[in-house]
Amino acid sequence: MTAKQNIYEHPVEILQRLIQFNTTNPPGNEAACVIYIRELLSEAGIESTLLAKDPNRPNLIARLPGQGKAPPLLLYGHVDVVTTENQPWQQPPFEGKLIDGYVWGRGALDMKGGVAMMVSAFLRANAEGLNPPGDIVLAIVGDEEAGGDFGAKFLVEEHPELFKGIKHAIGEFGGFTLSVGGKRFYPIMIAEKQICWMKASVHGQGGHGSMPVKKGAMAQLSQLLKALDENDLPIHVTPPARMMVEAMASALGGAQGLLLGQLANPTLTDLILKTLGDRGRTFYPLFRNTVSPTILQGSTKVNVIPSEISVELDGRLLPGQKPEDMLRELRAIVGKDVQLDVLQFEPGPSEPDMTMFNTLAGILKEADPEGIPIPLLLSGVTDGRFFSQLGIQTYGYLPMTLPEDFNFANVIHAADERVPAAAIEFGAQMIYKALGRFG
Repeated sequence: MTAKQNIYEHPVEILQRLIQFNTTNPPGNEAACVIYIRELLSEAGIESTLLAKDPNRPNLIARLPGQGKAPPLLLYGHVDVVTTENQPWQQPPFEGKLIDGYVWGRGALDMKGGVAMMVSAFLRANAEGLNPPGDIVLAIVGDEEAGGDFGAKFLVEEHPELFKGIKHAIGEFGGFTLSVGGKRFYPIMIAEKQICWMKASVHGQGGHGSMPVKKGAMAQLSQLLKALDENDLPIHVTPPARMMVEAMASALGGAQGLLLGQLANPTLTDLILKTLGDRGRTFYPLFRNTVSPTILQGSTKVNVIPSEISVELDGRLLPGQKPEDMLRELRAIVGKDVQLDVLQFEPGPSEPDMTMFNTLAGILKEADPEGIPIPLLLSGVTDGRFFSQLGIQTYGYLPMTLPEDFNFANVIHAADERVPAAAIEFGAQMIYKALGRFG
C-alpha cells in the first residue's frame, strides 16, 4: 500500500482496504473500517468526530472550512455491506483483490467504491488547499443496508445540528455510464421512491390438518397472491420520471426517442413498457407504486390449519404519494376481505431541488463530451430519505465509466461484485471537481 501522506492520489487502494473490513450487516461491526478512515484523515491533519448509538457501529463526521460564500455541501456514504452467504464467488469477497483491472469484493459497488471516491476527493481538497465556496462536511455512516437506525437515521434524529445550513448533498446512487440506443448516458439520481411496508392478512376456518377446509385462509392467500401477480397498480407520471424520460428521449431523437418519450404520456405508458421488452422492466417501477410479497406467516405446525395467514409486502411509493394512496390502489385489486396494515412508511420529498444538477452534469460533460447526463428517479431507497427530513437534497453522484458489457444489476448485492479500477479513479476526480464548484 502507498504511504498515507499521499493516499488521496490512490482511491483504488483506499477501496481495497475498505473491502478488507468485513462489515456485513447484520451485524455491521463497522468500527474498524470507520476508524481506518479516521486515521487517514488524522494523518492529513483533519479532525473528525465519532458518534454512535452502539460503540461497535460509529459514524464519522469531518469538516473542511470553506469561504462561506455558499451553504455547506454534504458528502455521505455507508460502509456496511450485504451478506455473501450462499453465493459462489470466484474471488474471496473480503480481500479486495485487483485482477485484470477490476477490484473484486463485497461493497466494490455498494458502496465502498463510492466512499473511496469521497474520501480521496476530501483528502485531496485538504492537501491542495482547495478553498471551496462553502464548508464540506464528510459523513461516513453504517447500517444503510438494514434501515439506518445506527447510521444516517440516528445522526438526523439525534444530531441534526451537525447538518445546519446544508441544502445539498452528494451520495449514492448514480453518475455511472448507461448505454441506450448507441448513446452513453450518465443518470444522476435526483429522487427516490419511498418505503411503504405493509402486511396483508386473510382469515378463514382453522382446524386439524386431518380435516381439510375448503375456501379457508390458505385458499384466500392464493387468490391474494394471484391478484397481486396479475394486476398492476395505476400509472402516475411524477416530475422526476418525466424529467428523466424527456431528457433521454431528446438525446436519442428519431423514432426511438419518440417511442421512449411516450412513457410520460399516462395513456400510453403501459403500451410503451411492453414494446420496450426487457428494457421496459427498468422503467416499470418508475411510473407506479409497486408491491412485492416477501414474507409469509401461517401455521407453525404441519398438522394445524391456520385461521389467519399474513404476507408482508415490500411497498414502494412514488414521490408525492402517501400510504393512503397505496391502500386505496391495493384495495381495488385485492378486494374488501383482505386486511391491509401499514407497517412502516418513510417519506421523501415530492419534488427534487435541481439547483446543483447542471453543475454536476457540466463536470461530466467536460470529462466526456459525448456523454449525456440525465436526471434519475431511483426505484430503491438510500440514506437520502433521512437527510431529506432536514431539507437536504441528495444527488446520487458516484461517477463511473463502465464497459458496455458490464451488467451493473448482475453483480450489485450478488456474487462476484467488482468494479473497474479506472471507474473509481474517474469518480474521485469528478467528485473533487464538484467540491470546488458547488454553490
